[in-house]
Amino acid sequence: MSPRFEGRSLMVASSFCCHRFGSRLRFPMKCMLALFAVTMANCVLAREVSAVSANEQPNVLIIQTDEHNFRTLGCYRDTLPIEEAEIWGKGAVVETPSIDSIAARGAICTSFYATSPVCTPSRAAFFTGRYPQNTGAYQNDRPLRGDMVTFAEVLRRDGYATGYAGKWHLDGPGKPQWGPDRQFGFSDNRYMFNRGHWKKFDFENGQPSVAATNKKGQPNYDLNGADEKTFSTDWLCDRAADFIREHSQEPFCYHLSLPDPHGPNTVRQPYDTMFENMPVRPPMTFQLDGDQPGWLPATNRNSQQRFNARLMTQYFGMVRCIDDNVGMLLSLLDELSLTKRTVVVFTSDHGDLCYEHGRLNKGNPYEGSAKVPMIIAAPGLISAGLRIDQAMGTVDFAPTLLSLLRKEVPAGTQGRDLSEWFRNIETSDEESHRNSVTFLRAASSKAAWIAAVTDRYKLIVSADDQPWLFDLKEDPHETTNHIGKPENQTIAARLARSLLRYGDLMKDPQLIEGKLRSDLQKLQIQP
Repeated sequence: MSPRFEGRSLMVASSFCCHRFGSRLRFPMKCMLALFAVTMANCVLAREVSAVSANEQPNVLIIQTDEHNFRTLGCYRDTLPIEEAEIWGKGAVVETPSIDSIAARGAICTSFYATSPVCTPSRAAFFTGRYPQNTGAYQNDRPLRGDMVTFAEVLRRDGYATGYAGKWHLDGPGKPQWGPDRQFGFSDNRYMFNRGHWKKFDFENGQPSVAATNKKGQPNYDLNGADEKTFSTDWLCDRAADFIREHSQEPFCYHLSLPDPHGPNTVRQPYDTMFENMPVRPPMTFQLDGDQPGWLPATNRNSQQRFNARLMTQYFGMVRCIDDNVGMLLSLLDELSLTKRTVVVFTSDHGDLCYEHGRLNKGNPYEGSAKVPMIIAAPGLISAGLRIDQAMGTVDFAPTLLSLLRKEVPAGTQGRDLSEWFRNIETSDEESHRNSVTFLRAASSKAAWIAAVTDRYKLIVSADDQPWLFDLKEDPHETTNHIGKPENQTIAARLARSLLRYGDLMKDPQLIEGKLRSDLQKLQIQP
């Protein structure tokens, strides 16, 4: 076992028992005691909640993974019944104590969705607070428009040291393209690369490079001897640590974008064998018969797909490596006395179905593809143990973060400022919670599919099928179309109206005319 892995494994947190109080996640006394058992670096709750003064500018550390299934995080499994939490078999889980500790110190959002569940458009919405079709980056490899103002640019103008390490995927087709010329507010973008999921990085003549190449000199994705200093997750996290040390005496915003656990599903030692003896089975929806149309097997299932348990154990290994590195960064913040004045965000750009519905990867509105982690610890700004169930999207992140930091939200922002939900959810507008809707769209300028999502219902209209309504309470595995049930006519009509309003306001080309708009117009009128 490597020294780095051994040290990070000291970040062991207990499972957090909890009970609901309104929309908050509260911890009973015995669980508060368990929280205090987490390493001294991150567990002294009294220090963590000390208020940020009005004149102090909190630091921001954002850790964003790529193609990350939310069920691989312990804090999300704790919000679910066991049959929904352990979909790959009883006990087939990866423990994530460091990421869980962020949730325990702050807020966990249980209905946070990728506005468009593909890398480029989801990231465009995340950084700008605008819907992808209005950023230029509406599908993969489309460059972000030069006039877009990111949250990083707002903070840079306000005196923050800003930086970025990892995958960017917003500057067109360049690959890997280190340090793009257009920085979008990230002043130190030496370790930003545009595209790729390489497993080994290194320095050549003082510059970052992809270390693994094939015989033709082209980058490949082999591990090729990667270790705790060169494996992609470790290398990028070390660059984040360097930045934090360098800028510890001034306000900073650093974005760490990890290419894992996106495929290829490979990971360095000892993570490659850590879960090899774990019995892993296909999810329940993997083997559904392909006799139903639409979002069920006919159009989304890969009929040639074969379940490979090793791919899942390697995926778990990537997640555990990420968690151990998160533990290193949290320990560094504490070592530098920065924990109580640093906002820490853990999220992803989109999910991975991981064999649900016979699929790998993303690109559709199923939960495994579109729902992503969103965990925020912000001492003095967000109370510890907060749970937000209302629907949110990546497009809402930038305005919410800036408002939490008391910064001006740029003109033209289209996402919602939901900061009040984080500040004082009991006294904010209960009706807005109950009726909260977020909108998901295909990564396309042509009619494909579009969806309206609440914390319970998901209405999908598509170019190739009838409208679908999923009831996530009655049907959490999304196997049945509930739109024909009389008791669902009101919610279907409300969501149809909200999608039509969204299409008009946000100029979504998928809803200008054609089948998607026609289907919604029919649905919006209750029978």
